[in-house]
Amino acid sequence: MTDPQSGFQAMQVSDLAEVLAIEQAAYPVPWSKGNFIDSLAAGYPALVLRDQQGLMLGYLLALKGPDEMHLLNLALLPEQQGRGLARLMLDELCRLSRQHCCDSLWLEVRQSNLRARRFYQRYGFEEVGMRPAYYPVLQGQREDAVLMNLTLAGDPA
Repeated sequence: MTDPQSGFQAMQVSDLAEVLAIEQAAYPVPWSKGNFIDSLAAGYPALVLRDQQGLMLGYLLALKGPDEMHLLNLALLPEQQGRGLARLMLDELCRLSRQHCCDSLWLEVRQSNLRARRFYQRYGFEEVGMRPAYYPVLQGQREDAVLMNLTLAGDPA
């Protein structure tokens, strides 16, 4: 079992080869390298999670708004899923969000991704709406997104 004790680090452009490998393994329509470069250049909060040996286990990328954080992308190596690492990553994003005086966390998830929707609901997110034809799929089709929200409370520490 891989141990994430080395923890979180700010995502750097030099991490993008590893990030893209995880992205392509995790998603049917992955983000491009340009999407990540643009997000980093814009200063979006972005973290990678590494184990003690330096292996990247996953990453997250968010967008800070005036009083909210919006999770744009979260992915783990497929073989690391189901070990509690996504929860660890969300815990860190919530801590970071509170530190930036955000009172809510938003995300979209593919309507067909029932595993992720259940995970986010167990974490405390509520399904609050739909975004029609939000996600691209193969052959030019689009898939609806479920909009989810988590109200943040507590100490930013």
